Amino acid sequence: EDIPLKLEEFTGPLREWLQNEPVRREVAKRFRNFLHHFTDHSSETVYNTTIAHMCRANKQSLEVSYLHLSHAAPILAIWVADIPKVMLEIFHEVAKQCVLRLFPDYERVHKEIFVRITHLPIVDNIRDIRQGHLNGLVKIAGVVTRRTGVFPQLAQVKYDCLKCGFTMGPFYQNSEHEVKPGSCPDCQSLGPFSINVEQTLYRNYQKITLQESPGSIPAGRLPRYKEVILLHDQINCARPGEEVEVTGIYTNSFDASLNTKNGFPVFNTVVEANYVSKKEDMFSAYRLTDDDKTEIHKLSRDPRIATRIMKSIAPSIYGHENIKAAIALSMFGGQEKNVDGKHRLRGDINVLLLGDPGTAKSQFLKYVEKTAMRSIYTTGKGASAVGLTAAVHKDPITREWTLEGGALVLADRGVCLIDEFDKMNDQDRVSIHEAMEQQTISISKAGIVTSLQARCAVIAAANPIGGRYDSSRNFAENVELTEPILSRFDVLCVVKDIVDPVTDERLAQFVVGSHVRSHPDNGSEDAPVLPQAEADDRDLIPQDLLRKYITYAKQYVRPKLLNTDFEKISRVYAELRRASVNSHGVPIAVRHIESLIRMSEAHARMHLREYVKEDDIDVAIRTLLTSFVSTQRYGVQKSLERSFHRYINYKKDFNDLLLYILRALVRDTLRYQRVTGAEVDPNHVTVNMKAFAEKAKEYNLTDLESFYQSPLFARNHFKLDQDSGQILFTRSD
Repeated sequence: EDIPLKLEEFTGPLREWLQNEPVRREVAKRFRNFLHHFTDHSSETVYNTTIAHMCRANKQSLEVSYLHLSHAAPILAIWVADIPKVMLEIFHEVAKQCVLRLFPDYERVHKEIFVRITHLPIVDNIRDIRQGHLNGLVKIAGVVTRRTGVFPQLAQVKYDCLKCGFTMGPFYQNSEHEVKPGSCPDCQSLGPFSINVEQTLYRNYQKITLQESPGSIPAGRLPRYKEVILLHDQINCARPGEEVEVTGIYTNSFDASLNTKNGFPVFNTVVEANYVSKKEDMFSAYRLTDDDKTEIHKLSRDPRIATRIMKSIAPSIYGHENIKAAIALSMFGGQEKNVDGKHRLRGDINVLLLGDPGTAKSQFLKYVEKTAMRSIYTTGKGASAVGLTAAVHKDPITREWTLEGGALVLADRGVCLIDEFDKMNDQDRVSIHEAMEQQTISISKAGIVTSLQARCAVIAAANPIGGRYDSSRNFAENVELTEPILSRFDVLCVVKDIVDPVTDERLAQFVVGSHVRSHPDNGSEDAPVLPQAEADDRDLIPQDLLRKYITYAKQYVRPKLLNTDFEKISRVYAELRRASVNSHGVPIAVRHIESLIRMSEAHARMHLREYVKEDDIDVAIRTLLTSFVSTQRYGVQKSLERSFHRYINYKKDFNDLLLYILRALVRDTLRYQRVTGAEVDPNHVTVNMKAFAEKAKEYNLTDLESFYQSPLFARNHFKLDQDSGQILFTRSD
């Protein structure tokens, strides 16, 4: 029986201490105990369950939390950070034994099991890594800018002696230099030797370039980059454009070209990846816990969930309900369809925001960039046709012509955001025609003829000609965009900066309150909460939960159309075609039928429904009609609003505006009482119902019954007295 060894009482260099066999056995024993006996708060063994999940998924990476290891076996955690190469070799062997103890035949699936160290607490900046980090475990974060192909790298080599035919080996290769035999043990000759190709074992090898994230670069500096080596099952775990965190061993290798250039010994440094995690994995569908799914289903049972989601889009931006609705529909997206495998119909919803300066168009795009699972942001002047689609360049390693995807390719299965869309050159804009409808990019350059996938929604923002939108002109005269590109957008949102005293006052209050609440030095208890914000906050969904909700809906919900829904779509399309002939706005084409269907599916997805209901179609029709009417001249707009009144005002929520009007009347009444010298009681005020109705009529609001019965009305201390025709405001302090 082994005598217990005290690992903590080592003398001399740690690397030499770990070469002793008794020490290695003790390290293996402690790590084995950790895997078998570490328990969580519910007293369940964590890593037995993790191994079972790993084997069920046929994987060969066992994720071990550094925090768990430092809690249960602190000495192992310290050593794995200082001497990771030696420690991980022991960990891999122990992990394989533990897996084979639970699943004896698993060796047929994978010959090796790898321990991946997760949740390393300290994250280093790429520019801050120094020689003190060499041969230690580091964690760096950045954006993947380039990825090589997958190459076979020698792992265990066997050599044949060409003189006597004796097979030598295996020689285990490391990443620093090639291990070769000195002489043949059979005939004692010094060579020549050739590699025995059949008996040599290889491993997958790939190199990616990691560049500092744009947000972490100090002011006025250029981004630094570091090369990361991926081995075994980690290849292709990150695509260019993705933001990742890499935990790995910081090593150096001798580079002859660097020495020739500099004239003295300089080493090239790389990071050998042990664990790679994507930033977006925190919200990806397979990481959603059961608690998250329960909360998502509970949220979906709220009948007002679609309205709440639309309100929760960019909550720091006031108003613009039509833009928020369009962006919400685009982020959920419709259901793509393959017709007999020959013809593909896109499911992504494209949105164009066109309007006056200072109407938060770019802020909306930035919000989507932060919220969407996968998004690429670019601007019209900063993007060329090649930058948006795909470029052909020479690979620096193989010297062959290779393809490098542009913004639309990198945003595949996500959202591509293009700001200043009107500033793009016409030639560059033509290049995205195919990407926006067929969602592919065809390339025939430098002998490469291929087609790349670009299955992404496009949300673009543009300014009108001359800076401001002129309602006396039609849409084509206001914008320098051709009809083919406009017809590819499902929703066009025209944003006008209209002077309106009531709306402007509410906007000013919202902005001032937002600035006061968001100030970093201001405590939350000191921040004045405005009444409107207080009323809205009950409906807002937390942004983390909203991201998870969108991810879950896109992953698991695939709404289907029912036969009974087609008649209404056909009728509205026919009416719209008739109206578009007489007006001079955006022409209505067959694509708009598909837009209606896509938006109906997106609205059904918000409710996590399997089938599209009539309610979903009505909301889609309302969105399309609002988009169509807003592109018309001012005179034509009014007649179209009257014609399509029943569709445009479907389920629109004007309660906030009505509440604001009612509050303004209460203030006016109190001011009048003070001026006339009457007794003033700010906690008991009466407002005439007829005066309120007349004021609401100025904003084309006639249906007040739903407002009177809403929780918002009662929550703000209002009561209705039908007999006297008065609205009572009573507040008890």
